[in-house]
Amino acid sequence: MAHLEKGSKKLMNAWAFYDWANSVYTLVIASAIFPLYYGALFKIKGTNYIDAFGTTIKSSALISFVTAGAFLVVAIISPLLSGIADYAGNKKTFLQFFCYLGALSCIGLFWFDLEQIYISLTCYFFGLIGFWGSIVFYNSYLPDVAYPEQQDKLSARGYSMGYIGSVVLLVFNLAMVLLPESFGFSGTEGEMAMKAMRFSFVTVGIWWMLFAQYTFYYLPKGNNGNKLTKSVFFNGFKELKKVWNLLGENLILKKYLFSFFVYSMAVQTFMLVATYFGEQEVLWGSDSEKTSGLITSILLIQLIAVLGAILTSRAATKFGNIIVLIVINFMWLILCITAFFVQTPLEFYIEASFVGLVMGGIQSLSRSTYSKFLPSTKDTTSFFSFYDVSEKVGIVIGMAIFAIIDQITGSIRSAVIFLALFFIIGIFLLFRVPKKVLDKE
Repeated sequence: MAHLEKGSKKLMNAWAFYDWANSVYTLVIASAIFPLYYGALFKIKGTNYIDAFGTTIKSSALISFVTAGAFLVVAIISPLLSGIADYAGNKKTFLQFFCYLGALSCIGLFWFDLEQIYISLTCYFFGLIGFWGSIVFYNSYLPDVAYPEQQDKLSARGYSMGYIGSVVLLVFNLAMVLLPESFGFSGTEGEMAMKAMRFSFVTVGIWWMLFAQYTFYYLPKGNNGNKLTKSVFFNGFKELKKVWNLLGENLILKKYLFSFFVYSMAVQTFMLVATYFGEQEVLWGSDSEKTSGLITSILLIQLIAVLGAILTSRAATKFGNIIVLIVINFMWLILCITAFFVQTPLEFYIEASFVGLVMGGIQSLSRSTYSKFLPSTKDTTSFFSFYDVSEKVGIVIGMAIFAIIDQITGSIRSAVIFLALFFIIGIFLLFRVPKKVLDKE
């Protein structure tokens, strides 16, 4: 295989294609089918509570705590692994490992059941770790495959491909759930729908592994590194310390990371709990209306997110990255407040449309803005691990706070409104990041 030069179209397309491969996890597992399946299990049981981990806990609070735990593990191990990857020059190997871990865990969700809640949650737990662990190394390739002037557009292209690819699979899964008899499922209407949902988890794992092969084929192994030794384990901590010291010298990058930490905490939590909110708080007419309505709203979010990512990239070119991020954060703030009053399906659809518009924009622009702030270095994985850790620790805190409020009040609605506070703080911190630095790009 010939070596592809940095900035080449084929190399950049291969990088962006991993978004196509792995985004089915965020859509089908994290956002659409699994939350519906999870909620249906509790409806069959006749209660929203379950005895687990020595206490009686609400279903949405339980999954939120498990999610927070998985992100905590990723936040702890990713800096260590990224340091090793930069040292040994084999970050593609780590990308592949986490890809396969996540994909196989998704297939394991086929057997998710409340009677075996601990084993079931373990598959969900490792699915999260696999997805987000791979993102550390995937993001770190951005400065390796594209030049600074290409990164905004390429980052947006990656997210756009992810949204489109995941929608393709979700439409297929939606057809299975709504028309299960056409796909050979048998039993009562409810039983067939549950079987179709379980099978959709298997399709996610297969899709993820299959399409990732194109990315793995073209991406370089990594920077030329050293041979593995006994001290390589501790090298990860040395890399952390080195990057931390460099962050101390680069105050602009440090200020941006701080603001990103705060607003990303709210963005990621909002997106992770959106379907659970719709499943519990919106007044749907029937179970079938709930299933089709929630998946329709998620498809709406994904399709509009493609437009959002493109418009945000263009706006950043015209007005500057930081200014656009401030505006998007303000829009997220409004969405948190209006979500508290959402009750009908129509109101939920309108809310979902605006979420889609700002979701794609804030994700792609945050990633490319950070990439532009980085100093000239080959150790991009270590720097992106800091970006990743900021995001993951923020999610741990956000999901934990959300779960506690949900458990105490018994209402997701009350927990969502609390996220507005983080957007207010995030906007304030973004105003402290110099804007002229990126305007020169």
